[in-house]
Amino acid sequence: VQLQASGGGLVQAGGSLRLSCTASESTFSTYGMGWFRQAPGKEREFVAAISGSGGITYYADSGKGRFTIARDNAKNTVYLQMNSLKPEDTAVYYCAADGPRRSSWYGSHAYDYDYWGQGTQVTVSS
Repeated sequence: VQLQASGGGLVQAGGSLRLSCTASESTFSTYGMGWFRQAPGKEREFVAAISGSGGITYYADSGKGRFTIARDNAKNTVYLQMNSLKPEDTAVYYCAADGPRRSSWYGSHAYDYDYWGQGTQVTVSS
């Protein structure tokens, strides 16, 4: 499975960005998807996850109420809508996939996922 992330950029605090991650896998709907981020000098941390069916989502506390994960299985794409961005959201954001899994599965740890995208830089200026 190949994952291609896009949508990062430079935004002012309070602004929004939408990240996209497109997968090469034709059975995309059987894969749970996640977003992680890694800031300089820090470990990679979980941001959000979504089950293969899209019916279950899960967020890290840092993004609750500001970030929304969604997927379009017809387009093999998962999205991360980020609103009210803060300077501490600055990081490289990675999408991850694992499957085939049951439609309700999602993972919140990096070790849950076998496939990773290349990362997209998000920079939030104060």
